[in-house]
Amino acid sequence: MKKQYIESGKIVGTHALKGEVRIEPWCDSAEFLCRFRRLYFADGTEVKVVSARAHKNIVIVHFDGINKVEQADLLRGKVVYINRDDVNLPKGTNFIQDLLGLKVLDAENGSEYGEITDVLKTGANDVYQVTREGKDYLIPVIPDVVVEKNIDEGFVKIKLIEGIFDDEN
Repeated sequence: MKKQYIESGKIVGTHALKGEVRIEPWCDSAEFLCRFRRLYFADGTEVKVVSARAHKNIVIVHFDGINKVEQADLLRGKVVYINRDDVNLPKGTNFIQDLLGLKVLDAENGSEYGEITDVLKTGANDVYQVTREGKDYLIPVIPDVVVEKNIDEGFVKIKLIEGIFDDEN
């Protein structure tokens, strides 16, 4: 089931003296997180973003009502969330959170290989970490292998290639 609010980063510290916070983004880029005008905390509290800018691999954010470094320091360690409704993902793109836990099935015979437990960003293509009976396998996310993703029904179908499950014999 898709969650309405998606973990997007963690406040790791303060920046300067005017109440800005430093957020370690857990999304594709710091620039992506800068687009949002409102973020949320785990308890559902909405916070208005007055300004946000990327600085190297972090996001520096000024929240409405947080104007002193002492106020900002109280937010250290909090996870920030975005609302799914505030994002228009390109077709065929998914939130990693939506992929975790999906069953991985054989496209030809429907047998189950395990479930997605992580998505690794390798540059050329993503790689799904599939876990079965405590053992991890890596599945390249390329059209020759991943033939169907169905988030709503909870599965990904793959066409098996040599080498993925070779230790099964």
